[in-house]
Amino acid sequence: MPEPTPDALRAAVAKIAPSRVPALTQHLFEATTNAQQTQSLAPLRAFIHSWAVFVAIERHPQRAARLRALERLIADGREQDPMDAVTEIRQIQEAAEAEAGLR
Repeated sequence: MPEPTPDALRAAVAKIAPSRVPALTQHLFEATTNAQQTQSLAPLRAFIHSWAVFVAIERHPQRAARLRALERLIADGREQDPMDAVTEIRQIQEAAEAEAGLR
């Protein structure tokens, strides 16, 4: 797991999901701008949290695939009660947060 810094996260994303680097760069630009405007580090913390969780999930292809399948299941609306899928998504996110040292 990379250090929770923009450069380390960018390098990790470039390695495991290169197509997402532009989104990371845009998010970092927006977070920096918002941090300056609000004089708060909260937007930068949110950036780090979001991309550290993304990296923690994507580092494990089976976990990433399962998350995408669960998200599709909910988005399709075919499940009458999506709570099991929502619970599993939350478990995946919590595990990724712990792996990233955010919990």
